[in-house]
Amino acid sequence: MELQKLLQDEIREGLYRITISGPRGDSEVSKVRIRPVEIKGKLLFQCQETVGTKEFHKNMTKDDVITRIRDWMNGTFKQMQLESDTCTASVLVSKKGTMTIKKKPHMKGTGKPVNLAHNRKKRYILEEGIPVPFLQDLGVMTKEGKIVRTRYDKFRQINRFLEFIEDILPQLPSDREITILDFGCGKSYLTFVLYYYFAVKRGVRAKIIGYDLKEDVVEHCNAVAARYGYSDLHFVVADVTRDVLYSEHIDMLVTLHACDVATDYALHYAISRGVEHIFSVPCCQHEVNMTIQKGGDFDILLSHGLFQERFSALLTDAIRAAVLEDEGYDVDVIEFIDFAHSPKNLMLRCHRTTRRGTKKLAESRRLQDQYGFEQTLLSLVQKDET
Repeated sequence: MELQKLLQDEIREGLYRITISGPRGDSEVSKVRIRPVEIKGKLLFQCQETVGTKEFHKNMTKDDVITRIRDWMNGTFKQMQLESDTCTASVLVSKKGTMTIKKKPHMKGTGKPVNLAHNRKKRYILEEGIPVPFLQDLGVMTKEGKIVRTRYDKFRQINRFLEFIEDILPQLPSDREITILDFGCGKSYLTFVLYYYFAVKRGVRAKIIGYDLKEDVVEHCNAVAARYGYSDLHFVVADVTRDVLYSEHIDMLVTLHACDVATDYALHYAISRGVEHIFSVPCCQHEVNMTIQKGGDFDILLSHGLFQERFSALLTDAIRAAVLEDEGYDVDVIEFIDFAHSPKNLMLRCHRTTRRGTKKLAESRRLQDQYGFEQTLLSLVQKDET
């Protein structure tokens, strides 16, 4: 099926939503959402473009929005998901520009009415009004599924995280169980979010393992998982820097606020295992800050402690992204409002490819020689090469 025909058939009043994501190149727009709206009796299609943390809206006619989607998919984005009252469809664009379209019709009579209200309430992946056990335990939801007024920020942040996960859903295998590792899971409500999303909401066969250093935390989380009946969610006491970890096929690795060099060891583990998808929100980037010395063009950024701390954190994550890219990953650096309300709000969203390089590794090592700092991921990869 051609993209033009799919759009002509499904962009109408019965459209639920279209989500376009996976930007190629240097696009400022990270995601586009499209839905039908009725304004003054006229059917239009609202495009919501996400640029950084801001969202921009524009209402378009059917012909205009079809033209715009074709432009996006032919040059700017890698994937599109469409849902309507008659079908669901996915569009994937390969690195060579080959477009693959899969369309799955709904059974007759299963479609839902479409809300065409212009200012309708934002629809979240975890919807208000549908009780979720771990959100109730967190105090985010009431027993009836209503969001506690003072916890809306956490509710929105959880859904933002799931939006990133949903973007890659078409890329995950549908014919077998998927395996996800979560490093430094802590109290691990995000691990529960992942399991609920895949196993309960999406009906995907998923095995998730959470690793943490604290025995009491792991014991508590395993008890909670058993209470919810989450049979394929397990927690293990382990130190990513030295312990033997899961050694079978891994589809996704998550490391959200694994402290300092623990992030580097987790990323190196993902690289060495050829993990397809990585979601990493680093924190506590102390290593570079503790070892960096003046000696180059950026000495002015080391002239005050606060400058040095922030420069070191950005340098750390820039090197991590560079290493991942030369090790064969597409890396998106996203501004992410994290769940602990921390200023450490960059997410590295990575997808493994067949491309490898040396240029960015060489540049990172040149900076390391110039400033004399230590950076664990860079060192681990260098060790692999010797």
